[in-house]
Amino acid sequence: MSRSALDEMTESGAFNRTPSTFRNFISKEKTSQFPSEAGRYHLYISYACPWASRCLSFLMLKGLEKAISYTAVQPIWERTKQNDEHFGWVFPSSSTEEPGAEPDPLNGAKSIRELYELASTNYIGKYTVPVLWDKKLKTIVNNESAEIIRMLNTEFNDIADNPTLDLYPPHLQTKIDEFNEWVYDTINNGVYKCGFAKKQGPYNEAVEKLYEALDKCEEILGKQRYICGNTLTEADIRLFVTLIRFDEVYTVHFKCNKKLLREYPNLFNYTKDIFQIPGMSSTVHMAHIKQHYYGSHPSINPFGIIPIGSSIDYSSPHDRERFRS
Repeated sequence: MSRSALDEMTESGAFNRTPSTFRNFISKEKTSQFPSEAGRYHLYISYACPWASRCLSFLMLKGLEKAISYTAVQPIWERTKQNDEHFGWVFPSSSTEEPGAEPDPLNGAKSIRELYELASTNYIGKYTVPVLWDKKLKTIVNNESAEIIRMLNTEFNDIADNPTLDLYPPHLQTKIDEFNEWVYDTINNGVYKCGFAKKQGPYNEAVEKLYEALDKCEEILGKQRYICGNTLTEADIRLFVTLIRFDEVYTVHFKCNKKLLREYPNLFNYTKDIFQIPGMSSTVHMAHIKQHYYGSHPSINPFGIIPIGSSIDYSSPHDRERFRS
């Protein structure tokens, strides 16, 4: 049984991510078990986690932060029970303990694990973020980020500040799905395959595929502003959450050091472009990102030393306006 990403290894020493388990859907249909209502749902996230950050990005881009509340956990994994060896996401004891992190306002839970145990007494699996929580039924609706972002995109338009923004438009869905599939495997999850590999062979294979994919994205972005054309889509947000962490974390911690993000002119400017979309910068908490990766994986970084990093200013000018829609 895998209870954190560090456990998800094959016998060959390769990293193999297990699927999420809570897969209910919120719907704008009022007869739904989980109807889209303002104030009913709560999103638990970690600023460090790319999967959770893409959900927070959709929340901000759609203008749903008044309709759906959210809470961020502490960046560094800690023991989730005194009598247990499991380390995972925990809440701070006060709002001043860790800037950006807050205690659980709904259930008084000490950890994300407690939320899973509240939702299911016989749950077996990982205690991951994001968690989309139903305050009314006091349960987890969904913990699969790919599905949560689709719900946020379409099911809350009646109460969203930006209801006309469609990040998964019908005419681009096939292209977005195709892009997501290979980017997830080679880039989003690819950096983890590099970082968590325990043998040279799986690492070599993963790092080769990662850089082939980054080279492909660089080429695409030399011809158009966004990954599926000149319109911002879900595919861009899913790629962005990995790119924004690349030079600060994945290059060092996950051994993705063949080439830095800032050595790719198109990818680097593209990352700045998306960071500068109103609402997006608030989803990036670099201190949490660095604390988590360097402080939560003792098998990779036993002393928890946080590298000084390059302190890139993603709010500096970019050149992406050269592409006009």
